Amino acid sequence: MKTLIRGEKVKLSDFTQASLLQVEVKVQSNLEVDITCFGLNDEKKLVDDRYMIFYNQTVSPAQEVKLLSHQSGSGVFTIDTSKLPASINHLVFTATIDGQGTMSSINSGTITLSANGLNLFQYIFTGLDFQNEKAIIISEIYHKTIWRASAVGKGFDGGLAALLKHFGGVVAEEQPTPTVAPVSQTPSVAPHAPVINQKKINLEKKMEQKAPKILDLSKKAKVSLEKVGLQNHNAKVALCLDISGSMYNLYKSGKIQEFAERILALGTRFDDDGSIDIFLFGQNAHYAGDLSIDNFNGFVGRTIQKYPLEGATYYGKVMKEIREHYFGSAAKRLKPLARPLPVYVMFVTDGATFDENTTIAHIQNSSYEPIFWQFMAIGKSNKDVKKRRGLFQSLFQSDFTFLEELDQLSGRYLDNANFFSVEDPRSTPDAELYDLLMEEYPGWVKQANAKGLIQPSPVRTY
Repeated sequence: MKTLIRGEKVKLSDFTQASLLQVEVKVQSNLEVDITCFGLNDEKKLVDDRYMIFYNQTVSPAQEVKLLSHQSGSGVFTIDTSKLPASINHLVFTATIDGQGTMSSINSGTITLSANGLNLFQYIFTGLDFQNEKAIIISEIYHKTIWRASAVGKGFDGGLAALLKHFGGVVAEEQPTPTVAPVSQTPSVAPHAPVINQKKINLEKKMEQKAPKILDLSKKAKVSLEKVGLQNHNAKVALCLDISGSMYNLYKSGKIQEFAERILALGTRFDDDGSIDIFLFGQNAHYAGDLSIDNFNGFVGRTIQKYPLEGATYYGKVMKEIREHYFGSAAKRLKPLARPLPVYVMFVTDGATFDENTTIAHIQNSSYEPIFWQFMAIGKSNKDVKKRRGLFQSLFQSDFTFLEELDQLSGRYLDNANFFSVEDPRSTPDAELYDLLMEEYPGWVKQANAKGLIQPSPVRTY
């Protein structure tokens, strides 16, 4: 195995003819150190954020680059150079400090490239090679007529965000808000613009440590958002739960707790505070506080002890509570109300409402507000998920006619509601659920922007 010195370049063909490579990075330190691989174009710019491979995005689009394992100060990648698109000519391996400290205080570091189980070459560095930098560009594999590699060993001021900016990306918190912009316009961002939200990255690190289950669900939600172009979207998420007596078995079995965790995961993709608001309805309406990555374990059980199941079902009462919570009023509206953050309400019920007229009025009036109502009924209906798959035809269906007719409801500024039903919330796979939740919402976001309900604000990803 050859040991490279800083600045040395080699041809990969001098060591191997294999296109499948493995790269292992190790940085020995008492600091929190993140390892990242940036896939860059010929100008060493990140033109597609899907080629920023790190702890929260471990695979590139065609699995050409994979992060097989990672922890603080280490990462193992596989690279198939034969699968990389022509636009990706440089793979740059970096280490960045998360928090206090500088690279001068690290003990040592190595990057080793191997193929077919054999170590080909390595580059060794220590803290003596650096001063007050918080990042290192360690090495790169690049294509220049043939595939080559170099030991870079360059210290870099700033952390991950500074590196991203160096490679042509944008840090969301520093992205300026236009001083003059019509409210009907959406910020112009390419489908995979390299934008990073440092708060979002910090949240995902926290989830990795405290709530890996929610992080796993969050990654599934991200896939569904990318399918509909909402990977940069920012919104507040609320979960509205039916606490009528007929829901008893669903709460007792833990199915509502599991469902709440899935919606919390969606909330972590839309916002960076790691929480969603919880509202309850039965005979009365209640705001039950926030469900977060800090308190999600056993949250639903504790909530039902505080708010016991009730003997009726009133949608309108809780819709009033929600509108007042986010917009200060649940009054009749005849003109648009603009806010920077739209609200996505996941509304779960197993029965018809006792106040249809009041509910209709709230849906009509809230159509002038930046709020979208996603209704999910538990029981069979004409919009049952299984029926869509052709798995059953049954005469024994719940009466969700009122919810089924929401899409045709007149008197609205724009269509602000969608509905589907499931027999059992546990039976719908995570990926399918997130796809269902994004059936009509992306179209509503587009209309809400065009009709002045959402004020422009900096976009955020990851």
